[in-house]
Amino acid sequence: MKSIKRRTFIKSAILGSITSIFSSNTLAKMSTPQEVEGPFYPITPQKDKDADLTKVKGKNGSAKGEIIEIFGQVLDQNLNPIEDVTIDLWQANSFGKYHHPHDTSHAPIDEHFQSWAILQSGKQGKFRFKTVMPGAYPLNRSDKRTPHIHFKIGKLGYISLLTQLYFPDHPLNNKDGLFKSKTTQEQTLMTAKKTNKHNEYQYNIILEKV
Repeated sequence: MKSIKRRTFIKSAILGSITSIFSSNTLAKMSTPQEVEGPFYPITPQKDKDADLTKVKGKNGSAKGEIIEIFGQVLDQNLNPIEDVTIDLWQANSFGKYHHPHDTSHAPIDEHFQSWAILQSGKQGKFRFKTVMPGAYPLNRSDKRTPHIHFKIGKLGYISLLTQLYFPDHPLNNKDGLFKSKTTQEQTLMTAKKTNKHNEYQYNIILEKV
């Protein structure tokens, strides 16, 4: 009985936070929007793929930049948690540089930044990782992409998801072509929520069943 009440409470809490933004009709159709993979999906092998991207095993020191933590849940469209989901994530370092041979920008490489990770959602579909605020990387001489984190998410029985996490109120959001191409509802689903804790963000992911 207690476990049933707990599940009901957790679902109500999630539902309350989301229905404050969306109508019930919209809620029944929601899933995290798809986004392009981008040119820098990790291809460089690395042994260290854990949830702390601010350190690299075997090296002394920490990644440069603003340390942040991101947590959330993977949910279905009825807001039920999904466990054992594979979460593949990658991002630029704090200087806006990807650890990828095709990133030819002059931004510095951070040898203490892990750059990508592979996680599994746990009980109640929860996940958490520690990283740095990604820098804006240059598209050309005048334009930059707003800070974001890439996600590639898979689970048998659900449609695979490629998406990007954005950060609230960043000044480059309204100048970013990909972000601007989304509807207001899509932008909301793709934008992390700042919590009351210092440098902590919440980001829930909603998957659609096959």
